[in-house]
Amino acid sequence: MNWIFLLIVLLATLVGGVIPMVVKRVNPNLPIYMLAFTGACLFGITIMHLLPEVYHELGHQAGIFIVLGFFLQVALQTLSHGTEHGHTHIPTDKHHHVHLAPLLLGLSIHAFMEGIPLGFRFHDQAALSSLVIGVAAHKLPEAFTLITVLMHSHQRAAVTWRTLILFALVTPVAALLASELGEHSAFISNFTAYIVALVIGAFLHISTTIFYESGTKHHELSYRKVIAIAAGLVLAFLTLIFE
Repeated sequence: MNWIFLLIVLLATLVGGVIPMVVKRVNPNLPIYMLAFTGACLFGITIMHLLPEVYHELGHQAGIFIVLGFFLQVALQTLSHGTEHGHTHIPTDKHHHVHLAPLLLGLSIHAFMEGIPLGFRFHDQAALSSLVIGVAAHKLPEAFTLITVLMHSHQRAAVTWRTLILFALVTPVAALLASELGEHSAFISNFTAYIVALVIGAFLHISTTIFYESGTKHHELSYRKVIAIAAGLVLAFLTLIFE
């Protein structure tokens, strides 16, 4: 397991969460364009790198688990309120109390799932490094939204910091577990391929939701958001140089 890759993901999560803590006035358009950029990057990397890998490993069974992963993410967002794609439905007025446990449970399950592919042994050498870029990019707005929700619900600073640190550790820990257990067990190594297919489905749900829903009033695509999406896709295409 490449420790630098894990550090990149960890730092991206921490940076995303720290921004709303230290920047007093965040431009309201920043999360929208950040989500559009990172969602497009994640979408492109999923299609170009992850899909070929799981179909190579699982054949036509891959499609079944990708569909299951898509709807598993639909179920998870009933707990996380769409925080993964920046479209939280949690009211943030001062009289509302955020139910922190289900929010963190849904996000943590998602974060754990997306860490498992980072410990998978890909045939394509470019897949892992490209996936790190996609996951790290996704972590920025994900942590940003989580901490913003906590701050608007007037959680204590200690709780907010503790939540951010624990959340930042979930994905690297999942990657380490998948890598270490996969090296010592052929069964777990094979089983991980099915988890990767589930994660692909979740990524497809999150990224496409970002394209057409997050940060918009009528699900429209402004030209600025289109530019952000295009930039994310360009970054995804640039990962092909790793091959």
